[in-house]
Amino acid sequence: MKLENIKIVMVETTHPGNIGAAARALKNMELSQLVLVNPKCPIGERAYSRGSGANNVLDERVIVDSLPEAVTDCQLVVGTSARLRSLAWPELTPETLAQKVSGLSDDEKVAIVFGREHAGLTNEELKHCNYTVTIPTNPKFSSLNVASAIQVVSYEIYKNMLEVDDSESMNISEPVADSAQLEGYFSHLEQVLISTDFLNKDNPRQMMKRLRRLYQRAEPSKNEVNILRGILSSVEKYKK
Repeated sequence: MKLENIKIVMVETTHPGNIGAAARALKNMELSQLVLVNPKCPIGERAYSRGSGANNVLDERVIVDSLPEAVTDCQLVVGTSARLRSLAWPELTPETLAQKVSGLSDDEKVAIVFGREHAGLTNEELKHCNYTVTIPTNPKFSSLNVASAIQVVSYEIYKNMLEVDDSESMNISEPVADSAQLEGYFSHLEQVLISTDFLNKDNPRQMMKRLRRLYQRAEPSKNEVNILRGILSSVEKYKK
C-alpha cells in the first residue's frame, strides 16, 4: 500500500482551525490527500495558520458535495465512531486498521472518514463504510478533537508502514471492488429482493443494512461482485 493512496475525509467540518490542524497531522505522517465533504467554514488564513507549514496539503485539498463522491474509487472505507449504534458495524482499533491498510496492494485506495465536530457520522454515512474504527479513550471522557483523532490514526498507519517489510505484505491476486461498484451491487440487490417479495419495500426494517454489513466485511473483489450481479440478473431473467 502506498501512503499517497490514503485519503483522509472530513465531513461537514465547521472550524477552519480543525482543517488546518488536520493538514498538519497528514504532512507529519507523509499523507497528502485531504478530502472535505461539504465543509461549513472557509479555508482561509486561520486554516493555513493552524497548518503550520502544511500548505501543500491545504492547497491540494479536494472539496466534494457528498460522502459517496469522496469514496467512490476506494476499495477500503473506514468510518470513525465513538458511540454505540443500534446496528453494530465491524470494528477496528487504530492498530488493527493500520495492519489491514499495510496489507493492501499498491493499486488499492483507502478512505478514512471523520465526522462532524459535534455529532460525528450519521448511520446513513456509515453504511458506505466497510468498518468503523474507535480510538480507545477514557470511558468517562471519550470526546476527541477531530484533528487529534486524525493524528492518532495517521500515526498508527505510518508507524505500521515503517515496520512492515515489503516482502511480507499481502499479495492480493484480484483487485478489490471499489465503493462505486459495491453501491451498484447494493442497488441491484435491493431491486431484486423487492421484486421477489423477499424485501418489503414499505417496511424494509434493517435488512439492507445487515446485508451491506455482510458484504462489506467480506471485501469482495471486482470479479466476485460481477459474479454476484450475474446471479441477480439470472433471477431477473427467470422471473420474466
